[in-house]
Amino acid sequence: QVQLVESGGGLVQAGGSLRLSCAASGIFFSRNVMGWYRQAPGKSRELVARIGSGGTPVYADAVKGRFTISRDNTKNTVYLQMNSLQPEDTAVYYCNVYPLPRGSWGQGTQVTVSS
Repeated sequence: QVQLVESGGGLVQAGGSLRLSCAASGIFFSRNVMGWYRQAPGKSRELVARIGSGGTPVYADAVKGRFTISRDNTKNTVYLQMNSLQPEDTAVYYCNVYPLPRGSWGQGTQVTVSS
């Protein structure tokens, strides 16, 4: 059974930073491309960044240069370092397999950026 547990969100002022973590179980983690997704109020869930099994990252244009995705295959964990946060980054952040998310989505972690 796939389990994804996100953590690290919070309330931060514009320009601040947060580091999100996602612990995965029930999947062959090291063989999967992992993604961070986000869903803002009233909007569809969107892919923010993904990282290949070998560590190659790809970013959405909206976060390029500000966010860094990384992974630790020994801990089955994927991270998202978010710098220079802006109010438009406010959303619930989730992780899952890319491109086909597995199982039920985790509870996500709320990121709120105040102006």
